[in-house]
Amino acid sequence: MGSIVHSTALAQKLGKRAVGFGAPALFFAYLSYSAANGAPLWLDGLVATLFGVHLLVRTFIEVERQRHGAAAALSSSYCTQLLVLAYGAILYLPGGLVGPYYPLVYIVLMMAAGLGTQRAALTVALWAGGMELLLRASLRGDTSLVNALPRLSFLGAIAGLHQIFFRAEIARVRRIGKEQVTGELERIEKAARAFRLSGGTDTQSAAGAEAANHAAVGEVQKSAEFALRLLAHSLNLSSATLLLLDQNAQLRVLEAISGFTIKKGPYSSAAGAFNIALTRLEPVEVTGSRALSHIPFFEESASIGVVRIVPVSAENKAKALLVLTREEAENFDAKSVALINEAAAYLMRAIQNERVYTALERASREQAKLYRAASALGTARSEADVIEVGVESAREMSAFDFAAVTLFHKGQGTHEICAASGDGADQLVGRSFRQNAGLVSMSIANRQALPFRGQYEPTRQLVFARGYEPPPLPSLLVLPLLVHEKPLGTLVLGSKKPGAFQKGVRPALEVLASHMAVSLSSARMLQTLEEQATTDGMTGLLNKRTLIHEAEKKIKSAARFKKSLSLLVTDIDFFKRVNDNYGHDVGDLVIKGLGDLLRRVKRDTDIVGRFGGEEFVIVCEQTDAEGALQLAERIRRELENTVFQTELGPLSVTGSVGVSTFPIGGRDYESLFKACDEALYVSKRSGRNQVNAWSAQMKSQTKVS
Repeated sequence: MGSIVHSTALAQKLGKRAVGFGAPALFFAYLSYSAANGAPLWLDGLVATLFGVHLLVRTFIEVERQRHGAAAALSSSYCTQLLVLAYGAILYLPGGLVGPYYPLVYIVLMMAAGLGTQRAALTVALWAGGMELLLRASLRGDTSLVNALPRLSFLGAIAGLHQIFFRAEIARVRRIGKEQVTGELERIEKAARAFRLSGGTDTQSAAGAEAANHAAVGEVQKSAEFALRLLAHSLNLSSATLLLLDQNAQLRVLEAISGFTIKKGPYSSAAGAFNIALTRLEPVEVTGSRALSHIPFFEESASIGVVRIVPVSAENKAKALLVLTREEAENFDAKSVALINEAAAYLMRAIQNERVYTALERASREQAKLYRAASALGTARSEADVIEVGVESAREMSAFDFAAVTLFHKGQGTHEICAASGDGADQLVGRSFRQNAGLVSMSIANRQALPFRGQYEPTRQLVFARGYEPPPLPSLLVLPLLVHEKPLGTLVLGSKKPGAFQKGVRPALEVLASHMAVSLSSARMLQTLEEQATTDGMTGLLNKRTLIHEAEKKIKSAARFKKSLSLLVTDIDFFKRVNDNYGHDVGDLVIKGLGDLLRRVKRDTDIVGRFGGEEFVIVCEQTDAEGALQLAERIRRELENTVFQTELGPLSVTGSVGVSTFPIGGRDYESLFKACDEALYVSKRSGRNQVNAWSAQMKSQTKVS
């Protein structure tokens, strides 16, 4: 399945390129012809209008690509079309190739060199040189490369020098901008890491989560600054500092009001007065010369007479420490202690409120991501679309470096790696393996996401099967795709970042896997319904309605492009005797055998369908009467040599074939089929087990059974 997706994408890409370069090539060919031989004015206007409309559409597409960030530079095909437009204007303006408007070509070359990709600049320069030579040859009859060399050299010099200097300036500006952005990001990250709202913050690296954490830190800092300034002014403090406790039991200075320089930390919470305040959840106050020894965050010696360390806690769990000092060696009185306690409570409420807000904001973001994922999956109509949308949706929820999707074939007990991306993906796509002790197999068997902690140990754990392993990554998650507890496959994600799939991101990915499984089941059901509506249930070939529809399209194409086409109708001789003597089960076996034979001998461009009973129709594109007769004879001969094993012994049958060719046998399906039927009747009447092509001498007669 993965190879089909890749092949389709490659075909679409090549098709787009052909269209992008085909239009300017055709327009330039017409320009060359018109300039050399002359053409009616109305024809010039029509061609110019068509190319203008095409160029307007391409301009709109190019603008949309730039606006949505799909491209950072002009494409090669678009720059080429602008170049052809410039040459068209030059040829129809006074002076021609030596006139005053020739610098239009230089403008396009500079635009491609400055705003396009390097490929675009090279492509446009080559096109300019080629068009210059062709126009010289068609307009002046000058085919000498030596005469054209000065102008070709000048064109190349303009494109090359402009690209060198213009891109050098762009690179310089980008380097300066990158340095500025990097510095700003480092500053933001440093501030954000100073405090993580430990109870409710996950460790995702998504920009939205990082921005929310930073915003939360800022809000708590504002509240802390207000409370600390109030305390410092009211209690005549020399310093007031708030330290936050992170998940690693480290203390960091979040905010401080002090006349001394403060070091941000981190500081250990496992020793001294800090440890006593945190473990006992009680204030610690030290007076006298020993007070300064309990404060590690002053960069220079400070005059401290008393220090009070107050735990900021909730639900019997410390979240921060409030450290207050003043120069006088006097204990804080009851009134001051009460004010300090109120300030600590205020700070705790600020931390809790911000934590709740951050958690709600995170939940809202996750819900929005899941909603977008569900909407996108709801529009996917095929397995390939579901897989592509599912992986991209997972990428929005969690950064990963490897992804794979496996499908589980319950009847065979096998798993198929149908899609993969990342290192080593090409060696995995299309591989199949049986149920084993690997993570994928165990996830399917237990209906659980594995491994439990999202940690991957390549030396101890097997993901797919021996020889089919992802690159060694510290984090890996295998999510089962389940619909009503029925396993359809798995979504496998891997990351180079340790702890990438912890509890903060895992639930969202599990919900996504559930949506993905439902969409995958719907896509399979839709495919089944389409197959039932278009194929014959016994043989798997096209049914009568679909066969006629596809045949009519191919006949119209043959008429439009004046190509040959042939129709073959075949059926089994004395088929009624087979049913009467061997039973209908054997008759069905023979029909299926003929269907398999036709599927095997047809070309990729041919279509085969069961018309009814034991009668089959083959439509052969670009096939004349001689080729159709050869194919019909092969079908007749292989059917004659086929032996069917039955309970009553071996059974051999023969078949007769009628052939008609477009347009001699008819110009529509009905006429061609009637001609085939007449040829088939001749085969029957002439002794069966033979092939006949329709001719005008044949006349319709009643069919022989």
